[in-house]
Amino acid sequence: MHYASIKKYDVANGEGIRISLFVSGCPHHCKNCFNKEAWDYDYGNLFTEKEENDILDFLNNDYIKGLSLLGGEPMFPENQKRLIPFLKKVKDKYPDKDIWCYTGYIYDKEIINDMCKKNDFTKEFLSYIDVLVDGRFIESKKDVSLFFRGSSNQRIIDIKKSLRSNKVIQIEMKGEGVKIDA
Repeated sequence: MHYASIKKYDVANGEGIRISLFVSGCPHHCKNCFNKEAWDYDYGNLFTEKEENDILDFLNNDYIKGLSLLGGEPMFPENQKRLIPFLKKVKDKYPDKDIWCYTGYIYDKEIINDMCKKNDFTKEFLSYIDVLVDGRFIESKKDVSLFFRGSSNQRIIDIKKSLRSNKVIQIEMKGEGVKIDA
């Protein structure tokens, strides 16, 4: 698996100060995507044990709340396979750090009703995720007042609760949608 970048002080892609891993490869090709270069599965550098260890070391800082996975598409099957052993290491070493994952796939339709039935590893991948932001970016639904997502069709989902209840449990963001006049 290749990755486009690793951001060590990210506050835009999940709550708190986070480390964000932008994986390469995306089948969605959303119009006006902010990370078009990461559509190519060979873009950037190989994600090796060195990068894993760098992220694990940096997660050891108390002020880091967790890890965010973005892309490209972290839930592309080949990316899932490569990320699973790494996510297991993260959860084993830092059980109190949360993991957010951004995906263009729709959780209840494409992930649960398709991917989980085709790929045994998708259930394992989801077991390490705490929060999933789902849905493709849709330019006509772009809303800069939303927290942690770009368009109003995208949802912030509590994966642990959703898996337990077999229904989508969204996380409400307090103060979201407030427009500030300049």
